[in-house]
Amino acid sequence: MAHRQHQISTPDAPQGRRVPSRFPASLMATAASGLLLGACSWIPGVHFLSGNETSAPAGGSIGTVVADEPQAALVGHDVLARGGNAADAATATALALGVTLPSRASFGGGGACLVSRPGEPAQAITFLPRPGTSKGGDRPAGTAAEFRGLYLMQLHYGTVDFNDLIAPALNLASTGITVSRTLAADLAAVRPALMADDNARAIFGRGETSTVAAGDSLAQPRLAGFLERIRVAGVGDLYNGALADVYVTAAQKAGGGLNDEDMRQTLPAQTAALTARQGGVDASFLAPPADGGLGAALRYTTGASAQGTVAAWRASGNTTLAAAQAALDNGRSGNGTLPALPASTSFVVSDHSGMAVACALSENNLFGTGRVAGSTGVVLGASPARTPQPLLAAAILRDQRNLRAVIAASGQNEAADAVGDAARAAAHETPIPHEGAGRINAILCQGNNSCRGSTDPRAAGLAAGTTNDSRN
Repeated sequence: MAHRQHQISTPDAPQGRRVPSRFPASLMATAASGLLLGACSWIPGVHFLSGNETSAPAGGSIGTVVADEPQAALVGHDVLARGGNAADAATATALALGVTLPSRASFGGGGACLVSRPGEPAQAITFLPRPGTSKGGDRPAGTAAEFRGLYLMQLHYGTVDFNDLIAPALNLASTGITVSRTLAADLAAVRPALMADDNARAIFGRGETSTVAAGDSLAQPRLAGFLERIRVAGVGDLYNGALADVYVTAAQKAGGGLNDEDMRQTLPAQTAALTARQGGVDASFLAPPADGGLGAALRYTTGASAQGTVAAWRASGNTTLAAAQAALDNGRSGNGTLPALPASTSFVVSDHSGMAVACALSENNLFGTGRVAGSTGVVLGASPARTPQPLLAAAILRDQRNLRAVIAASGQNEAADAVGDAARAAAHETPIPHEGAGRINAILCQGNNSCRGSTDPRAAGLAAGTTNDSRN
């Protein structure tokens, strides 16, 4: 079974019923044997959810997943179809994005998620990379924050063992993905710089100068081995164990300047969400340090520039949730400007019970540092000390106890404005606008069992939703 103890320090929290792992004890015992980074030891035919322990509802909505990358959206929806809840599906989707969209959601980066259950205050879970503190690296990296953040969310809200949710991503890395239009476009944007790294060229290259194109098959056996190690040994191994040593050593060779203490100190944070109530609609937003949530919230309540609000917030030096909530309550926006911000990606999930999750992920630059951490196959995220903080924005709206909308966005500087505008449209039941550079992923609901996913028509994402009909 997964090694949950000693992985992260978290307060006690109510947890749903968890599905026991289907992996045999003999396989789990291999955790002590080698780092498994040279090749993948994926076991075909082993399911990551047990049909005997949980099942999808007999009728009504199973749930919906909307993401910028179609294969990741299908992974999340498959978790819902097998009986997992929104937190389980969000975890699996984020992990799959680490394989299918490593340009924006590499395991070397981080992000933030907003989680909401009916009748409970929404919570913001933030997992941002720390800068490396070792000197001498020519391409400073940030720490890999995503695994601890997702583990914290799934520990408190999920129903499936975390390590079993790694299996779909592991399978994608081992057997290969189909390169999406989004990944192909990102590769084209950074091709010369990315191909300068031998490890990156070995993964994404085709010939001496070309990269894989949309529709190509892309297997990542080293990344599969990295995921297998975490699945067998537990998330803590990446932060306190042998895998941390492997990752840090590889990052140093790639000029990242990371050390073991940097990894140990990479901790996620869980706080209350920012909240606003207007016209009988309760809206929750990501909270600082994911300050795009504050910008989106003030855009929603006042129509002010979200980017200007975030610029003023960052210039003020305020960092606390209380200060952000006070600024929202008092309508304090701003007119500042931000430099060009890092690329990101987003996704949203809802389930049949009305639980919802909205996440934004980034590695602080397109393809992070542009280098891969050696035998792990992980694209190193860029150091937050060298790049501006990404604008991570998400919102969840409820009408009394029913879900109204789940919204997240990418689009660099305009992501928060896009979330604020989409939230206003959802609250007034008008069409979501698709203007500017912000790209919206949304789920719009009329009662918990009548939800539909919506992708930005200018992007290449996917909304995956299914309804079971007990009459058939």
